[in-house]
Amino acid sequence: MKKQIIALMALVTLSNAFAQDGTVIIPDSNDSRVITTGLPFMLIAPDARSASLGDMGVATSVDGFSQQYNPAKYAFSETKQGVSLSYTPYLTRLVNDISLSYVTYFNRINEYSAFSAGLKYFSLGEIVLTQDANDPGVAVKPNEFAIDAAYSLRLGNQFSMAVGLRYMRSALRLGQVDSNANAGSTFGADITGYYQSEEEAYTDFNGRWRAGFAIQNLGPKFKYDDAGQDVFQPTNLRLGAGFDFIFDQYNKLAITGEVSKYLVPTPPVYGNEYNYEDDNGNGVYDEGEEYGNPITSDIIIDGQDPDVGFLTGVFQSFGDAPGGLSEELREFTWALSAEYTYQDNFSLRTGYFNEADDKGARKFFGLGAGFKYTTINVDLSYLFSASKIQSPLENTLRFSLTFNFGDGEYNEY
Repeated sequence: MKKQIIALMALVTLSNAFAQDGTVIIPDSNDSRVITTGLPFMLIAPDARSASLGDMGVATSVDGFSQQYNPAKYAFSETKQGVSLSYTPYLTRLVNDISLSYVTYFNRINEYSAFSAGLKYFSLGEIVLTQDANDPGVAVKPNEFAIDAAYSLRLGNQFSMAVGLRYMRSALRLGQVDSNANAGSTFGADITGYYQSEEEAYTDFNGRWRAGFAIQNLGPKFKYDDAGQDVFQPTNLRLGAGFDFIFDQYNKLAITGEVSKYLVPTPPVYGNEYNYEDDNGNGVYDEGEEYGNPITSDIIIDGQDPDVGFLTGVFQSFGDAPGGLSEELREFTWALSAEYTYQDNFSLRTGYFNEADDKGARKFFGLGAGFKYTTINVDLSYLFSASKIQSPLENTLRFSLTFNFGDGEYNEY
């Protein structure tokens, strides 16, 4: 009986695969659908504080590097102006000259608004191209960078929004290797919001709520060269919320959670479609007839076509996962963090970041500390991978500096 059931299942499978017109579709066996975009360096945490908190920053308290995650926070800055610098080594176990550098500037114009700008530069180090063993070679330095500016406005006592514009350029294709290679470039926009409540008195402590959202890198697709394929920017959505436990004038503990999701289409399930010649014209493949050539490959058999415009891709990204709702939920990454601060001069931080195994498998812990001396903030962080897939930033020490001008000019607390 068991053999008869197996034979029946096989017969049903074959009858579905071989259609009356002699066509068969064979699904791709790859179950992993990792979402990939162009310019992935845009989503690397560039500063030590956000890195130690699990790569989050949309709902944390304002700092000099808020430009990366949520520039709307600058409208709540107690400092009039600030300049921040950060340096992040990359792939340190393999090379010593790949790095991400970041510099930001912000100016709180008045009680209700602020202006900010940032420059991010990703260097892949120096590569020497040679023809043979006797060729001294030509040194090239592929790189990517982004420059942006944002305006923040208070729409109420506890809520602000910001709009940012960004230019991004990627020069990874080398003209020495491909004469047709050109640098890819595009423009993008950010829309962000931030909420910070008044300090409230509870039984044993005071507290303050925080929340934020950000839609980042919203803009057209681009090409890395004239003959290349259009690729999406790393458009993403961030949502976060947190609470500050204010125990007294010296001690504070901030707890924050954040989720994020790519707003680009999910790769569908593809298959290979083959056409079988029908020599006798009866519409059925008969034994002895010759196989025809494949009609095409990459036939979508589950999911939606990812070759759409960027705005259509944003809306499509919420319902195009072949695995349905369960897969859509796995496309969200999440992070949790805690930050203890003493006298606003010393901080200890930790955070955890998690991504589903079939969507990238990034999982890591972050540790860090911050120090404030007069008008200078110094931040350090260290990353421990918790995934089977090693992180390129594992065991990397990150270092950040912020110079504050007009510290304490505004009172928000």
